[in-house]
Amino acid sequence: EVQLVESGGGLVQSGGSLRLSCATSGFTFSSYVMMWVRQAPGKGLEWVSTTNRGGTSSTYADSVKGRFTISRDNAKNTLYLQMNSLKPEDTAVYFCAKGAGWPISARGQGTQVTVSS
Repeated sequence: EVQLVESGGGLVQSGGSLRLSCATSGFTFSSYVMMWVRQAPGKGLEWVSTTNRGGTSSTYADSVKGRFTISRDNAKNTLYLQMNSLKPEDTAVYFCAKGAGWPISARGQGTQVTVSS
């Protein structure tokens, strides 16, 4: 069974930092491109970042470029998202997702990130 479990969310002040983790199991993590997506209150899913299988290449939404860093540890089957200089508009539930693009084949339950102004 494919499982993705996000953690690391919380309440942070504007300008602060958080590091999200996504522990995975049930599939060969190192064989898949992985991504982070988010959903703000009342809005649809928004793509945030994607990393390739080896973690050597990544892409970012313009809204987070220069502030967020995606990474992965294939030995630990874990995906990360380092978020710096957080803004209130980053407030959302953050999901890690298996694969790239839409439709998403599998994702976790999400972790809430709230940025206060």
